[in-house]
Amino acid sequence: MSRKRDRDAPPPVPERLPSPVVDAHTHLDACGDGTPEAVAGLLDRAGRAGVERVVTVADDLAAARWAADAATWDERVFAAVAIHPTRTADFGDVERAEIERLVAGDRVVAVGETGLDYYWDYSPPDAQQEAFRWHIDLAKRIGKPLMIHDREAHEDILRILDEEGAPDTVVFHCFSGDGDMARRCVEAGYVLSFAGTVTFRNAKGLHEAAKLVPAEQYLVETDAPFLTPHPYRGHPNEPYCAAYTLHGLAELRGESVDVVADAVRSNAERVFGLPSSRRVTSA
Repeated sequence: MSRKRDRDAPPPVPERLPSPVVDAHTHLDACGDGTPEAVAGLLDRAGRAGVERVVTVADDLAAARWAADAATWDERVFAAVAIHPTRTADFGDVERAEIERLVAGDRVVAVGETGLDYYWDYSPPDAQQEAFRWHIDLAKRIGKPLMIHDREAHEDILRILDEEGAPDTVVFHCFSGDGDMARRCVEAGYVLSFAGTVTFRNAKGLHEAAKLVPAEQYLVETDAPFLTPHPYRGHPNEPYCAAYTLHGLAELRGESVDVVADAVRSNAERVFGLPSSRRVTSA
């Protein structure tokens, strides 16, 4: 079998975690064909690994509508809606009105993902910052967590949160900072969500961040279909792979998988206002 075909193969579904957890950030619409049947299959596989609930996240208006709908198909799915910073060059009244409508849904548990992305040049920084400020205000008005995308924009993200006044709950999706950035976020009361990148061997800054964040201020996510954790980096990602990241996080923190799984579940329930349950099954 060629190396390319090896890379095309999904990782095996790992052994079930000792306690059910939540994938705090995934893109179910990009992991399959977007049908209810495909979503159920993704969640069935995730459930076999102990990942029993997910938050599926939007990056544009079509994805936001899809996420809000998908969260009504299966009780294991919740949604977050916003316009991704790379899509904000034409962020106008139509987008604002639709996101406001969608975010009011009972199954929509966060405003996200929003923030700043200075790696890509699809949207000017000024447009990104204006949209970010609007999403911050929306999260405060609606009383739901703000889910942040931060790529090469740490200082501006922190500055704008300070200038606008952060919502009660702020989640840094796929946290990408080092130990110093983590300390600043922790002191501000923000939640750090770790993706498969925290398991990468060359991610020394992330390793430091993972070790110092308090037990009540971290989540685990996949950002599927992207960022598959070690040792399957480059392979297709799905919500069940959150279990691999959780094992890696436990090893970095020097804690048992049981302890980390319990923290991930309880933190996700608190942050997103999910029902408190140790067992969730499909509808």
